[in-house]
Amino acid sequence: MQERIQKIIAQAGIASRRKAEQLIAKGSVLVNGKIASLGQKADAEKDKILVNGKPVVIEKKVYIMLNKPKGVVTTVREQHGMKTVMDLVKVPERVFPVGRLDKYTEGLLLFTNDGEFANKLTHPRYEVEKEYFVVVDKPISEKHMEQLQNVVIDGRRVQIRGIDVWAAKAMIRLHEGRKHIVRRLFEKVGLNVVKLARTRVGRLEIGSLQPGKWRHLTEAELRRLTHAS
Repeated sequence: MQERIQKIIAQAGIASRRKAEQLIAKGSVLVNGKIASLGQKADAEKDKILVNGKPVVIEKKVYIMLNKPKGVVTTVREQHGMKTVMDLVKVPERVFPVGRLDKYTEGLLLFTNDGEFANKLTHPRYEVEKEYFVVVDKPISEKHMEQLQNVVIDGRRVQIRGIDVWAAKAMIRLHEGRKHIVRRLFEKVGLNVVKLARTRVGRLEIGSLQPGKWRHLTEAELRRLTHAS
């Protein structure tokens, strides 16, 4: 079946569709020995497609959830000897993490080899909601709550979709994906985060999955996630 080359590359998990378009524009993609052009179509089963000299192989799509433990970094390759999430998720397919959790953040992290799926969960325009359990260094007051609703980071107000508070703990919901956004949000109102765990992405919850453990998503979970926003 003929499909746009950038879609085939995304389906192969090599890059997002946008990144694939950039690779095509740079001349890094060949189809049957010829430099591909933007908008060109190909058949992944019949045509020989190379990206940076490596063949594009369409693998079976896999979707995995990990309860990331604290102290593990979210990178595919690590040059400083730290343990990465790829040391925890061992599958034959070439999967990659969907988004990131920093070294000291725990909780729900997804993996796939489906670039389109990853894009729908991470691109800002889809506004997929994430929920985090937060523990800070002192009780969260009414004043803190008011301030949190008006925090501006990098020139843009943080859109909080909901927050439930008890003492120094909170469950906060937002669709932002900016780096360290939850920690920076609380720091802006004078609260230091001492524990942070992502408990939900879209309609998918971490449930009873233990830290350091992973499993494949069920068909029902995948359907819920693809209607996550």
